Amino acid sequence: MLYLAIDQHRKQLTVNVRDEVGEILVRRQVSTRWKAVEEFFAELEERAAAHGGYMAILEVCGFNDWLLEKLREHNCREIVLVQSEERSKRKTDRRDANTLGELLWVNRARLLAGQPVHRLRRVHIASPQDQEDRQLTALRRNLGVRRTRVINRIKHLLLRHNRLQDCPTKGLQTQRAAKWLAQLALSELDRLEMNHLLSEWKLIETQRMELEARIRARQAPHPTARLVASLPGASAYTSLGLASRIGPIGRFPQPRSLANYWGLTPGCRNSGEAQQRLGSITKQGSAMARFLLGQLVLHVLRKDASMRQWYKRIKQRRGSKIARVAVMRRLCTILWHMLRKQEAYQCGGPPRRRLRSAVVR
Repeated sequence: MLYLAIDQHRKQLTVNVRDEVGEILVRRQVSTRWKAVEEFFAELEERAAAHGGYMAILEVCGFNDWLLEKLREHNCREIVLVQSEERSKRKTDRRDANTLGELLWVNRARLLAGQPVHRLRRVHIASPQDQEDRQLTALRRNLGVRRTRVINRIKHLLLRHNRLQDCPTKGLQTQRAAKWLAQLALSELDRLEMNHLLSEWKLIETQRMELEARIRARQAPHPTARLVASLPGASAYTSLGLASRIGPIGRFPQPRSLANYWGLTPGCRNSGEAQQRLGSITKQGSAMARFLLGQLVLHVLRKDASMRQWYKRIKQRRGSKIARVAVMRRLCTILWHMLRKQEAYQCGGPPRRRLRSAVVR
C-alpha cells in the first residue's frame, strides 16, 4: 500500500508519498487548479493499484471538503483527518508533509484498524447528512449573533440621545417597540442609520424563520436528535446541532469520552509529587456544542430539581461559573447514556436509579 500525506493550502497541495517500507517515492507541490489536481490523483490511483491501494492523511482546515471528496472519488482506502496540537518553530510546507507522511507510515496498522494513536487527535469525518445539519445550525447561530449586534447598535443609538427610557416596553423585541422605533423623531443622519438597522433586523428575522422551518423538517426524522430533544429546553435547533456533532455514539467508549471530545474536561500538568495540578477546561472540541449546552443549562436547572440541588452544592464551594460548566459536563455524560441505551431524558434520573438511591439512604 502507498501512504499519501497532504499539506493543504489555498493555491497548492504539498504531497509526500511513501511505499510499504517507508521510502519516499514522491515529494512535490501540486497546484489546486482542477486540471493539475485531476492529473495527480489519476496518476496516483494508477500507481497505487499495483501496491494494493493507498491511504491518505491531512490536517483539518476550513476548506477540506473538496479534497476529501476528491480522495473518495479516486478510491482512497482510508482517509485520516487530524488536528495539529503543537506548532513547530521550524515550519515549512515540505516539512509538514514529511512529518504527516512519517506519522501515517509508522502508525498505519492502528489507523487502519480505527485504534487511537498517542499524541494524535484524529477528527471524525462526518456523514454528508451531519455535515449539512452542522452547516444549517451554524447558519442559525450566526443569524442570532447578527441580530444581537443589530439590537445593540440600536440601543447605542438611543443611548446617545438618552431616548432608551422612552421605549413603551421593557425590551426592544416587541411589536410596540418596533412601531415606536419606526416613528421616533431623530436627526437626518440618525434616522437614516435607524432605518438601515430596522431593515437589517427585519431581514434577519425573515431568514431566521426560514432556517428554523428547514431545521424542524430535518430534525423530525433524525433518531438521535429526537432523543436529544427530550432534554428540558432542547428545541429542534439545539437537538439537531448537538446530534450532528455527536455522530455515531459507538465511537465514544466511556461516558466521560463525550465531555472530553467537546473540551469540557479540565487540563492538567501533573509531574513528580504534584499530582493535582488541574487547570481550566481544554476547549478543544466543538465551540458550537459548548454554546448549545450552555444554553440548555438554564432550562435543565429550572425543571430538574435533583440537578438543581447538585448544582447548588458545587456553587457554594466553587462559584456559579464552575458549577454551570460542571452541569454541562454532566449533561454530556447523561447524553452518552441516553444514546447508548436509547432512553429519553427523565428529571431526577431513570426510575431504577431513583429506587437504588432510595435503598441506599
